[in-house]
Amino acid sequence: MSDIARTPGTTTGTHPTPQTDPPAHEAYAFACMSCGHGWEQSYEITHHVDADGRAHCVYYADGERVPSPLTRPTCLNCGGHVVRIMRAGQVSMVSKVMAGLHSQPSAGAAEGHAGAGAGSVPQQGEHTDDAGPATEDGHRERHHWHLSDLLHPFQHHRR
Repeated sequence: MSDIARTPGTTTGTHPTPQTDPPAHEAYAFACMSCGHGWEQSYEITHHVDADGRAHCVYYADGERVPSPLTRPTCLNCGGHVVRIMRAGQVSMVSKVMAGLHSQPSAGAAEGHAGAGAGSVPQQGEHTDDAGPATEDGHRERHHWHLSDLLHPFQHHRR
């Protein structure tokens, strides 16, 4: 007989209770304040009670166990930790608005806007020129928008 078999039991007799509730589903939108990258992720959250009676949550994203996105979110693009967490749909809503801007032809594209800076925001009723510089054949290239273009007003630069 081995020494292990002769040792007294070390358990307290309390064991984790099996999970009976179905997992919760939550989704969040994230925006990196360093590089402007935005993404959305949905999570399946299971609630457990350990042997001491303390409740804890386990997060799963795409079937893989992941750390809680609420404690220390990490940017998928730059690895930064200055990440804004928003309700789900924020990033996709901005993406749809920006896609709509690209699909609308601009009537004032040929004239351009005198005095409008690259970072200026169009006023109500003002036509936006989202086309880029003219190519050799006279056609305009479309400007490729990024989420960081929308986040610039929120970034605080130290002087």
